[in-house]
Amino acid sequence: MKKKMEKKEKSKKKRLVGFRVVEDECIWMKAGVINFRFCDNVYDCCTCPFDKGMQRAMSSGNHTEIELKEPEWVKYLKTRYQGSERPCRYSLTGRIDAPKICPLNYECYHCAFDQMMDDFDLAQLSDSPNYYLASGYKMATGYYYHPGHCWVRFDHGGRVRIGFDDFVIKLFGTFQFLNLPPLGDTLKKDQTGLIIGRSGRKAASLSPVTGTVIAVNHKALDHPEILHEDPYNEGWLCMIEPDMPKKNLKGLYFGKESMRWMEQESRQLLNLVGPEYEQLAATGAQPISDVFGSFPELEWDQLVKTFLRTGA
Repeated sequence: MKKKMEKKEKSKKKRLVGFRVVEDECIWMKAGVINFRFCDNVYDCCTCPFDKGMQRAMSSGNHTEIELKEPEWVKYLKTRYQGSERPCRYSLTGRIDAPKICPLNYECYHCAFDQMMDDFDLAQLSDSPNYYLASGYKMATGYYYHPGHCWVRFDHGGRVRIGFDDFVIKLFGTFQFLNLPPLGDTLKKDQTGLIIGRSGRKAASLSPVTGTVIAVNHKALDHPEILHEDPYNEGWLCMIEPDMPKKNLKGLYFGKESMRWMEQESRQLLNLVGPEYEQLAATGAQPISDVFGSFPELEWDQLVKTFLRTGA
Protein backbone atom coordinates (compact mmCIF):
# COMPACT_ATOMS: atom_id res chain seq x y z
CA MET A 1 0.00 0.00 0.00
CA LYS A 2 2.85 2.35 0.94
CA LYS A 3 4.64 1.64 -2.36
CA LYS A 4 1.44 2.33 -4.27
CA MET A 5 1.02 5.70 -2.54
CA GLU A 6 4.65 6.63 -3.22
CA LYS A 7 4.24 5.66 -6.87
CA LYS A 8 1.10 7.79 -7.12
CA GLU A 9 2.84 10.81 -5.56
CA LYS A 10 5.80 10.40 -7.88
CA SER A 11 3.59 10.22 -10.97
CA LYS A 12 1.93 13.49 -10.03
CA LYS A 13 5.20 15.38 -9.99
CA LYS A 14 7.16 14.05 -12.96
CA ARG A 15 6.71 15.20 -16.53
CA LEU A 16 5.77 12.97 -19.40
CA VAL A 17 8.74 10.80 -20.29
CA GLY A 18 10.01 11.16 -23.83
CA PHE A 19 9.13 14.76 -24.60
CA ARG A 20 12.69 15.75 -23.71
CA VAL A 21 11.62 19.33 -23.10
CA VAL A 22 14.16 21.86 -21.95
CA GLU A 23 13.16 24.82 -19.80
CA ASP A 24 9.40 25.42 -19.62
CA GLU A 25 8.32 26.25 -23.15
CA CYS A 26 4.77 25.23 -24.08
CA ILE A 27 4.68 22.56 -26.80
CA TRP A 28 2.72 24.94 -29.04
CA MET A 29 5.57 27.43 -28.73
CA LYS A 30 8.13 24.73 -29.53
CA ALA A 31 6.09 23.80 -32.60
CA GLY A 32 6.21 27.41 -33.79
CA VAL A 33 2.42 27.84 -33.66
CA ILE A 34 2.49 30.61 -31.03
CA ASN A 35 5.21 33.12 -30.32
CA PHE A 36 5.52 32.89 -26.55
CA ARG A 37 4.05 30.78 -23.76
CA PHE A 38 5.42 28.81 -20.80
CA CYS A 39 3.86 25.53 -19.66
CA ASP A 40 2.05 25.82 -16.33
CA ASN A 41 0.60 22.30 -16.25
CA VAL A 42 3.70 20.07 -15.85
CA TYR A 43 3.47 19.11 -19.54
CA ASP A 44 0.22 17.24 -18.97
CA CYS A 45 -1.34 18.49 -22.20
CA CYS A 46 -4.40 16.31 -21.78
CA THR A 47 -5.62 18.30 -18.78
CA CYS A 48 -4.43 21.69 -20.06
CA PRO A 49 -7.26 24.12 -21.00
CA PHE A 50 -4.98 26.04 -23.37
CA ASP A 51 -4.12 22.82 -25.22
CA LYS A 52 -7.82 21.94 -25.44
CA GLY A 53 -8.55 25.36 -26.89
CA MET A 54 -5.86 24.93 -29.52
CA GLN A 55 -7.16 21.44 -30.33
CA ARG A 56 -10.66 22.85 -30.77
CA ALA A 57 -9.25 25.41 -33.23
CA MET A 58 -7.84 22.53 -35.25
CA SER A 59 -11.26 20.89 -35.41
CA SER A 60 -13.07 23.95 -36.78
CA GLY A 61 -14.11 24.19 -40.39
CA ASN A 62 -11.86 27.16 -41.16
CA HIS A 63 -8.36 25.79 -41.72
CA THR A 64 -6.05 28.50 -40.46
CA GLU A 65 -2.28 28.50 -40.24
CA ILE A 66 -2.61 27.09 -36.71
CA GLU A 67 -4.45 24.04 -37.98
CA LEU A 68 -1.89 23.17 -40.61
CA LYS A 69 1.03 22.89 -38.19
CA GLU A 70 1.43 19.62 -36.33
CA PRO A 71 2.51 20.10 -32.69
CA GLU A 72 5.85 18.61 -31.64
CA TRP A 73 4.21 16.30 -29.08
CA VAL A 74 2.13 14.72 -31.87
CA LYS A 75 5.25 14.19 -33.96
CA TYR A 76 6.98 12.56 -31.01
CA LEU A 77 4.10 10.18 -30.25
CA LYS A 78 3.81 9.15 -33.89
CA THR A 79 7.53 8.35 -33.97
CA ARG A 80 7.60 6.65 -30.56
CA TYR A 81 4.47 4.53 -31.06
CA GLN A 82 4.02 3.01 -34.50
CA GLY A 83 1.73 0.40 -35.95
CA SER A 84 -1.64 -0.53 -34.46
CA GLU A 85 -0.57 -0.42 -30.81
CA ARG A 86 -0.57 3.32 -30.30
CA PRO A 87 -1.80 4.13 -26.76
CA CYS A 88 -4.27 7.00 -26.39
CA ARG A 89 -2.68 10.13 -24.93
CA TYR A 90 -5.21 10.02 -22.07
CA SER A 91 -3.84 6.59 -21.11
CA LEU A 92 -0.24 7.80 -21.35
CA THR A 93 -0.81 10.64 -18.91
CA GLY A 94 -2.97 8.67 -16.49
CA ARG A 95 -6.10 10.69 -17.23
CA ILE A 96 -7.99 7.41 -17.68
CA ASP A 97 -7.15 4.19 -15.84
CA ALA A 98 -8.06 1.69 -18.55
CA PRO A 99 -5.67 1.15 -21.48
CA LYS A 100 -6.99 2.66 -24.69
CA ILE A 101 -5.63 2.47 -28.24
CA CYS A 102 -5.58 5.53 -30.51
CA PRO A 103 -7.22 4.62 -33.85
CA LEU A 104 -6.56 8.01 -35.48
CA ASN A 105 -2.78 8.34 -35.60
CA TYR A 106 -2.90 11.01 -32.85
CA GLU A 107 -5.11 13.33 -34.87
CA CYS A 108 -7.10 14.09 -31.73
CA TYR A 109 -9.16 16.82 -33.35
CA HIS A 110 -11.01 14.08 -35.34
CA CYS A 111 -11.60 11.94 -32.25
CA ALA A 112 -15.07 11.65 -30.70
CA PHE A 113 -13.54 10.43 -27.43
CA ASP A 114 -11.28 13.50 -27.22
CA GLN A 115 -14.29 15.74 -27.89
CA MET A 116 -16.23 13.92 -25.17
CA MET A 117 -13.42 14.51 -22.66
CA ASP A 118 -13.30 18.17 -23.67
CA ASP A 119 -17.06 18.59 -23.25
CA PHE A 120 -16.90 16.76 -19.91
CA ASP A 121 -14.36 19.26 -18.59
CA LEU A 122 -16.49 22.21 -19.68
CA ALA A 123 -19.62 20.62 -18.21
CA GLN A 124 -17.96 20.45 -14.80
CA LEU A 125 -17.89 24.25 -14.78
CA SER A 126 -21.48 24.78 -15.93
CA ASP A 127 -23.45 24.86 -12.68
CA SER A 128 -26.34 27.32 -12.87
CA PRO A 129 -25.85 30.38 -10.63
CA ASN A 130 -28.35 31.89 -8.24
CA TYR A 131 -29.99 35.13 -9.34
CA TYR A 132 -31.25 38.37 -7.88
CA LEU A 133 -33.20 41.14 -9.62
CA ALA A 134 -32.17 44.75 -10.14
CA SER A 135 -34.92 46.85 -11.72
CA GLY A 136 -36.34 43.62 -13.12
CA TYR A 137 -33.09 42.47 -14.76
CA LYS A 138 -31.50 39.18 -13.71
CA MET A 139 -28.05 39.35 -12.18
CA ALA A 140 -26.06 36.26 -11.24
CA THR A 141 -24.71 35.98 -7.71
CA GLY A 142 -20.92 35.90 -7.47
CA TYR A 143 -20.37 37.39 -10.95
CA TYR A 144 -18.46 40.58 -11.75
CA TYR A 145 -19.90 43.10 -14.20
CA HIS A 146 -18.11 45.39 -16.64
CA PRO A 147 -19.57 48.85 -17.46
CA GLY A 148 -19.95 47.60 -21.05
CA HIS A 149 -22.41 44.94 -19.80
CA CYS A 150 -20.20 41.85 -20.00
CA TRP A 151 -20.06 39.58 -16.97
CA VAL A 152 -17.03 37.77 -15.57
CA ARG A 153 -17.16 34.49 -13.67
CA PHE A 154 -14.11 32.91 -12.06
CA ASP A 155 -13.87 29.17 -12.66
CA HIS A 156 -11.55 26.35 -11.64
CA GLY A 157 -7.85 27.20 -11.62
CA GLY A 158 -8.35 30.98 -11.78
CA ARG A 159 -9.65 30.93 -15.34
CA VAL A 160 -12.65 33.06 -16.21
CA ARG A 161 -15.68 32.91 -18.44
CA ILE A 162 -17.29 35.97 -19.93
CA GLY A 163 -20.69 36.69 -21.46
CA PHE A 164 -23.34 39.39 -21.90
CA ASP A 165 -25.62 40.34 -19.01
CA ASP A 166 -29.41 40.18 -19.04
CA PHE A 167 -29.75 43.94 -19.54
CA VAL A 168 -27.86 44.14 -22.84
CA ILE A 169 -29.49 40.93 -24.10
CA LYS A 170 -32.94 42.44 -23.54
CA LEU A 171 -31.78 45.80 -24.91
CA PHE A 172 -30.67 44.49 -28.31
CA GLY A 173 -32.84 41.37 -28.54
CA THR A 174 -31.67 38.13 -30.16
CA PHE A 175 -28.44 38.62 -32.09
CA GLN A 176 -28.34 37.57 -35.72
CA PHE A 177 -24.57 37.95 -35.84
CA LEU A 178 -21.98 37.05 -33.22
CA ASN A 179 -18.22 37.20 -33.74
CA LEU A 180 -15.93 35.82 -31.02
CA PRO A 181 -12.13 36.09 -30.88
CA PRO A 182 -10.07 33.13 -32.17
CA LEU A 183 -8.46 30.65 -29.79
CA GLY A 184 -5.07 31.74 -28.56
CA ASP A 185 -5.92 35.40 -29.18
CA THR A 186 -5.21 37.95 -26.44
CA LEU A 187 -8.06 40.15 -25.26
CA LYS A 188 -7.28 43.43 -23.54
CA LYS A 189 -9.51 44.90 -20.89
CA ASP A 190 -11.60 47.90 -22.01
CA GLN A 191 -10.69 47.26 -25.65
CA THR A 192 -12.87 45.75 -28.38
CA GLY A 193 -13.16 42.00 -27.98
CA LEU A 194 -16.55 40.83 -29.33
CA ILE A 195 -18.82 41.86 -32.19
CA ILE A 196 -22.62 41.59 -32.21
CA GLY A 197 -25.13 42.42 -34.91
CA ARG A 198 -28.71 42.36 -36.05
CA SER A 199 -30.78 43.73 -38.94
CA GLY A 200 -27.65 44.70 -40.86
CA ARG A 201 -26.17 46.65 -37.95
CA LYS A 202 -23.08 45.67 -35.99
CA ALA A 203 -21.52 46.82 -32.74
CA ALA A 204 -18.28 46.21 -30.87
CA SER A 205 -18.26 45.17 -27.22
CA LEU A 206 -15.43 45.78 -24.75
CA SER A 207 -13.55 42.91 -23.15
CA PRO A 208 -14.03 42.90 -19.36
CA VAL A 209 -10.61 41.34 -18.69
CA THR A 210 -7.14 40.92 -20.17
CA GLY A 211 -6.05 37.39 -21.03
CA THR A 212 -5.73 34.56 -23.57
CA VAL A 213 -8.78 32.92 -25.13
CA ILE A 214 -8.65 29.18 -24.40
CA ALA A 215 -12.22 28.17 -25.36
CA VAL A 216 -15.25 29.60 -27.13
CA ASN A 217 -18.88 28.55 -26.90
CA HIS A 218 -19.58 27.06 -30.34
CA LYS A 219 -23.14 26.29 -29.28
CA ALA A 220 -23.78 30.01 -28.77
CA LEU A 221 -22.17 30.81 -32.13
CA ASP A 222 -24.45 28.36 -33.91
CA HIS A 223 -27.54 29.35 -31.91
CA PRO A 224 -27.30 32.97 -30.65
CA GLU A 225 -30.79 32.65 -29.20
CA ILE A 226 -29.20 30.71 -26.31
CA LEU A 227 -27.82 34.01 -25.04
CA HIS A 228 -31.34 35.36 -24.77
CA GLU A 229 -32.62 32.25 -23.00
CA ASP A 230 -29.75 31.71 -20.55
CA PRO A 231 -27.13 34.50 -20.67
CA TYR A 232 -25.33 33.54 -17.45
CA ASN A 233 -24.87 29.82 -17.98
CA GLU A 234 -25.43 28.10 -21.33
CA GLY A 235 -24.99 31.45 -23.07
CA TRP A 236 -21.38 32.04 -22.00
CA LEU A 237 -19.12 33.29 -24.79
CA CYS A 238 -15.42 32.72 -24.07
CA MET A 239 -13.19 31.10 -21.49
CA ILE A 240 -10.06 33.11 -20.76
CA GLU A 241 -6.81 32.57 -18.94
CA PRO A 242 -6.43 36.01 -17.34
CA ASP A 243 -3.28 38.03 -16.81
CA MET A 244 -2.94 39.28 -13.21
CA PRO A 245 -6.47 38.32 -12.03
CA LYS A 246 -6.61 40.87 -9.18
CA LYS A 247 -5.73 43.76 -11.47
CA ASN A 248 -8.43 42.57 -13.86
CA LEU A 249 -11.07 43.15 -11.20
CA LYS A 250 -10.46 46.89 -11.02
CA GLY A 251 -13.36 48.84 -12.47
CA LEU A 252 -15.77 45.87 -12.34
CA TYR A 253 -18.96 45.92 -10.29
CA PHE A 254 -19.74 43.23 -7.72
CA GLY A 255 -22.47 42.46 -5.17
CA LYS A 256 -24.53 45.46 -3.97
CA GLU A 257 -22.44 47.80 -6.08
CA SER A 258 -23.45 45.91 -9.23
CA MET A 259 -27.12 46.17 -8.24
CA ARG A 260 -26.89 49.96 -7.79
CA TRP A 261 -25.13 50.24 -11.15
CA MET A 262 -27.80 48.18 -12.91
CA GLU A 263 -30.54 50.34 -11.42
CA GLN A 264 -28.77 53.43 -12.79
CA GLU A 265 -28.52 51.81 -16.23
CA SER A 266 -32.23 50.99 -16.13
CA ARG A 267 -33.13 54.60 -15.29
CA GLN A 268 -30.95 55.81 -18.14
CA LEU A 269 -32.78 53.49 -20.53
CA LEU A 270 -36.15 54.75 -19.26
CA ASN A 271 -35.08 58.31 -20.04
CA LEU A 272 -34.10 57.32 -23.58
CA VAL A 273 -37.28 55.38 -24.36
CA GLY A 274 -39.66 57.93 -22.87
CA PRO A 275 -42.94 58.03 -20.91
CA GLU A 276 -44.51 54.92 -22.47
CA TYR A 277 -41.80 52.60 -21.17
CA GLU A 278 -41.65 54.45 -17.84
CA GLN A 279 -45.35 53.76 -17.28
CA LEU A 280 -44.78 50.05 -17.94
CA ALA A 281 -41.95 50.00 -15.41
CA ALA A 282 -44.05 51.84 -12.83
CA THR A 283 -46.68 49.07 -12.93
CA GLY A 284 -44.05 46.49 -11.95
CA ALA A 285 -44.04 44.85 -15.36
CA GLN A 286 -41.00 42.83 -16.44
CA PRO A 287 -38.50 44.61 -18.72
CA ILE A 288 -39.23 44.24 -22.42
CA SER A 289 -37.21 41.39 -23.90
CA ASP A 290 -36.36 43.27 -27.12
CA VAL A 291 -36.19 47.02 -26.52
CA PHE A 292 -34.53 47.87 -29.84
CA GLY A 293 -37.06 45.83 -31.81
CA SER A 294 -40.01 47.28 -29.88
CA PHE A 295 -39.07 50.95 -30.21
CA PRO A 296 -38.07 51.71 -33.83
CA GLU A 297 -37.39 55.34 -32.92
CA LEU A 298 -34.39 54.28 -30.85
CA GLU A 299 -31.12 54.69 -32.71
CA TRP A 300 -28.76 51.71 -32.74
CA ASP A 301 -25.67 53.94 -32.56
CA GLN A 302 -27.00 55.76 -29.51
CA LEU A 303 -27.71 52.52 -27.63
CA VAL A 304 -24.25 51.18 -28.48
CA LYS A 305 -22.49 54.33 -27.34
CA THR A 306 -24.56 54.68 -24.15
CA PHE A 307 -24.55 51.10 -22.88
CA LEU A 308 -21.74 49.22 -24.64
CA ARG A 309 -19.48 52.26 -24.24
CA THR A 310 -18.15 51.89 -27.79
CA GLY A 311 -18.77 53.35 -31.22
CA ALA A 312 -21.11 51.34 -33.43
